[in-house]
Amino acid sequence: MSLTERLKHLRIIRSFIYALVGTLSYPGLVLFNRIKIEGGENIQHLPKQNVLFVSNHQTYFADVIAFLHIFCAVKWRRINRLGLPFYLLNPFTNVHFIAAEETMNGSFISRIFKLAGALTIKRTWRSEGKNIERERDESDTQKIDEALQQSWVITFPQGTTKPFAPGRKGTAHIIKNNQPLVIPVVINGFWRAFTKTGLSFKKTGTLLTVRFKEPMVIDYTQPVETILEQVVEAIEQSKTYMLKGKHHLMQMLDK
Repeated sequence: MSLTERLKHLRIIRSFIYALVGTLSYPGLVLFNRIKIEGGENIQHLPKQNVLFVSNHQTYFADVIAFLHIFCAVKWRRINRLGLPFYLLNPFTNVHFIAAEETMNGSFISRIFKLAGALTIKRTWRSEGKNIERERDESDTQKIDEALQQSWVITFPQGTTKPFAPGRKGTAHIIKNNQPLVIPVVINGFWRAFTKTGLSFKKTGTLLTVRFKEPMVIDYTQPVETILEQVVEAIEQSKTYMLKGKHHLMQMLDK
């Protein structure tokens, strides 16, 4: 196990990273922009393990950082609001997030953020900006399975920040194999407020929305294709939702 892997399993290290990243990112979520949280009650009493959050994706890092803020706030019994970030003094660290290895190794900042609980995987469809085809790395699957056995896991089924991109079967395989409690999350506004990395502003004064839905009812015996369709529908990235609202059309035009 690498030094990075050892460090990110130490709660004191992860708490420090949460406090550092949380302090730096809080103004962008609350002061320079506005964040609206809905459905916080749906995550208030979840079990401590085998919970999978599935969400649409708009930036590399701002989406995940917002989730971590919200989870910490809920731990401090702040439902659907952040308030002052005193929650960073004792953050909720029992959560991991799935991210592309290439993305997390892309900069010094991303390497630091990796210590917050990143589960890095090798993308099977894209590498270094080029489309590829390769088999799933079983070690990647194993680390996700192990993380679910003891914590919450965040994943973005589309594997890209492009809206309405098709979902990846890897998420459905995770669900079928582990039978977790699946919480769909729908976000918006991040693409407008932040650059693609989510580490700098594109526009201030933006309304950022994060909506946690009720746990999904899933028949785990169904094929992965059926499960994936259900997940994509739940995070409102299916054809049903394409161009359904003005904000979706504006987002696509902005790409």
